[in-house]
Amino acid sequence: MTPETIISLRDINQSWDRRTVLSDINFDVNRGDFIAITGPNGGGKTTLLRIILRLLRPTSGTVTYLRDGQPTNNLSVGYLPQKNMIDSRFPITVEEVVASGLIGGKTDKSTAAELTRETVRLMGLEEHAAKSIGSLSGGQLQRALLGRAIISRPRLLVLDEPLSYVDKQFEHYIYDLVAELSHTTTILLVSHEMSTIAGMANRHLIIDHTLHECHSQHHLVHYDCDCD
Repeated sequence: MTPETIISLRDINQSWDRRTVLSDINFDVNRGDFIAITGPNGGGKTTLLRIILRLLRPTSGTVTYLRDGQPTNNLSVGYLPQKNMIDSRFPITVEEVVASGLIGGKTDKSTAAELTRETVRLMGLEEHAAKSIGSLSGGQLQRALLGRAIISRPRLLVLDEPLSYVDKQFEHYIYDLVAELSHTTTILLVSHEMSTIAGMANRHLIIDHTLHECHSQHHLVHYDCDCD
């Protein structure tokens, strides 16, 4: 059976001030993929994710979202950025951060409240639900932001270094959670912790200004793989 493509990137190039960040990027994201992305710092991983999410317009090339083989502007996406963009001084609670992942959807008030409670519990933040985000540790805030990314049960989940700031105990919990989500959600995950992620993903990309897809099943460290 031919896989269903949900995002198609063609001839993507990105440069700033005559410096090439990404060059000649071509690949498809298929429904059900779990794509692990690695590469050196400054190699363009986060820039590529921002282009995929249409948060950044590439210097040249196209990003096409597809549904049933036809272009669409409506793709349900959850996104956990590498560096949180929330000002910790902003007067917003953990519950409100998590619930903000439903903004723009069609969830009724009662269902939204139930999903928020369920997701706060899933993130282990029940005791902090009504607290201001300014009172949280870095790991707790990361959990709240992960909750925001998954609450809508998006069709595509994009995670940029999801293990940042979290302790080892919750790190293993996130592995289990992502593995469970991968059964129903297409996932793009950037991480330096490839030893575990590589065993969960079905595709492995190295981004170092250009893109290489790995075909070895045993590359557990950064660039040790057979690439096309």
